[in-house]
Amino acid sequence: MAPKLLPTTVVGSYPQPDWLVDRALLSKGVARVRLNLWRVAEPWLEQAQDDATLLAIRDMERAGIDIITDGEMRRESYSNRFATSLEGIECDKPGEVVSKAGLVTAVPRVVGRIRRTRPVEVRDMEFLRKNTDHQAKITLPGPFTMSRQAVNEHYRDEDEMIMDYAAAVNAEARDLEKAGADVIQLDEPWLRQDPAAAKRIAVNAIDRALEGLKATTVVHLCFGYAAIVKGQKPVGYSFLAELSACKADQISIEAAQPKLDLGVLGDLAPKKIMLGVIDLADPAPETPAVVADRIRAALKHVAPEHLVAAPDCGMKYLSRQVAFAKLKALADGAAMVRAEVG
Repeated sequence: MAPKLLPTTVVGSYPQPDWLVDRALLSKGVARVRLNLWRVAEPWLEQAQDDATLLAIRDMERAGIDIITDGEMRRESYSNRFATSLEGIECDKPGEVVSKAGLVTAVPRVVGRIRRTRPVEVRDMEFLRKNTDHQAKITLPGPFTMSRQAVNEHYRDEDEMIMDYAAAVNAEARDLEKAGADVIQLDEPWLRQDPAAAKRIAVNAIDRALEGLKATTVVHLCFGYAAIVKGQKPVGYSFLAELSACKADQISIEAAQPKLDLGVLGDLAPKKIMLGVIDLADPAPETPAVVADRIRAALKHVAPEHLVAAPDCGMKYLSRQVAFAKLKALADGAAMVRAEVG
């Protein structure tokens, strides 16, 4: 069967139910260490997370999304579940990083060589695969981003640390592929925060993380969750064109909220583009017509067989009602354009 033209997907997360997480605590920021956001006690937590995952799967299917995830129901954040499970990481006595805005965030400390010693997300992928016939995607935090969300107290050579993170990601990704992942995505939002370091090491680290995989691979960049990063976002990426040289099959970028100049898509010509056409800062769901117009604008720069339509970023900070409505508009808008170009 030929691949579907203009398929739709999600970046990763979907809103977790209020009965599963403390959403007031969730809204305070993006967890780098474990925060225990769960409302359900440990003996019943896995069962509750399974139930929430089924809700997310069914919502994505009902909305008409083609490539779905588990909604990341078992994660406090996109990165901390995997990042804090690695050997060489100390979280009981975390370190701190201070943002440019002066915000202090607790982060893991790197106190030894980073190694993956056990599967972290494999059961998540197995559960997703057992419960949907759709194409299934799972995400991992990228090696460069994890290195920026930790305090290094062990490595003399920062690039060696990043490459050890990449090896750990690769070991997990290979097991996720065996568990049935059709698509494996690396979340690398921090590439734009330090473009000089990214230009030095990021492509090598991404290639190491994706080494040997046969599944479709994606690298996701964004400007941060709309619920956390307030105000006007940049209209361009400080590190993007360089990714045309990496091994990933697709590059995922946020475009709707920042009103990105889509001319940059030409810089990624060898790659398929997973394009954000759903603005997560707007509490009102888009109409299918608005989504269709955003897709048509992208088609001025990229062929339809090289475009995947998606939200800008993860949807975990939205209400479930709004998230579902936005996904339905995404599917319906993509269908409108598909009928025009197919």
